[in-house]
Amino acid sequence: MSSTHRVDVRREQVLAHRVAAHGFARSSPRPDVLALGAQDTPNGSARLALAARGASADGLVLVWSFRGAPHLHRRADLPRLAGGLWPVTDADATARIDTAVIKEGARLGVEAFRVTAEAFREVVTAPMAKGEVSTAVSAAVPESLTYWCAACGARHISGLLFQQAGLFGAVGVRPEGGRTVLTPLDERFPVPAAPSGAAELVRAYLRFLGPATPAEVAKYLGTKVTVVKSMWPDDLAEVWLEGRKTWLPAADLDALLSARSRALVRLLPPGDPFLQARDRELVVPDRTRQREIWRPIGGPGALLVGSEIAGTWRARAAGRRLDVTLTPFGPLSSALREELVAEAAAVASARGAAEARLHFS
Repeated sequence: MSSTHRVDVRREQVLAHRVAAHGFARSSPRPDVLALGAQDTPNGSARLALAARGASADGLVLVWSFRGAPHLHRRADLPRLAGGLWPVTDADATARIDTAVIKEGARLGVEAFRVTAEAFREVVTAPMAKGEVSTAVSAAVPESLTYWCAACGARHISGLLFQQAGLFGAVGVRPEGGRTVLTPLDERFPVPAAPSGAAELVRAYLRFLGPATPAEVAKYLGTKVTVVKSMWPDDLAEVWLEGRKTWLPAADLDALLSARSRALVRLLPPGDPFLQARDRELVVPDRTRQREIWRPIGGPGALLVGSEIAGTWRARAAGRRLDVTLTPFGPLSSALREELVAEAAAVASARGAAEARLHFS
């Protein structure tokens, strides 16, 4: 469903709407944004993302899901999630795993995902180290899906395929010290026979990170724009966001139009769901600050004030204490600084530290 007249919205409305949708008001032990999961890169960041929303990770399960990255999800969502992430066509599957190391194997399309998922199920019947699983799965799939590693003197399955097929193979992910352990999920579901529910994933992105375009959704899902357009939901409202045509669920239009920034302060971890929006120039207009926040490796956390990203932060353990160093983009009031002491304590608690010490740089 599209609106009957042109609807124009401002950047401030959109960000305020996203803040409300993400559950930063801390009114639910299971925030709705878990429909997208919480990415756990680096390890432990998903727990911090939930803490920023007043929730815990209890009862959630860590799996490789969107783009093969580790995410915390509700157990009951996993079968639907697997159906929604299953490649729509052979071309879609090839695009997701097409790298220089398995050019020929990538042409297998959906079959590459099916054989890898089945290999996972045969191999992972008890907790196993990721390296052991990789070795066994590599031996079980067609050779074209593997590549020769001179350093190891062995063939390895493409890491891109390996992690994207993990959910379909019904395996969970468990960090243990410096290694990753893969475990069979308690409640297994079949390897998807066909894609199902992909439109729900599109709708979820638009609900929490919209209004947005098909290109932005495609980047988030790790697929092509044509694929996203083929599963584009019907019940959307067309919205013009500062001159760009975008969409969001029609049921959310009134909430968007009435959205106002709230007085809140949160310390968001790297990879927080709020930071997963693909319109980064909207979230943080300054390009230099974009580069600070979304670093490919070792990025900082982000300071959220109201609905604006107002700085970055990092934490370092010092025994039982957590030192949190905040780098604001501008002056902070004394009231905000007081609130940040409590937020640093929440981060410390989520990380298992006894206390927090806040520093400003």
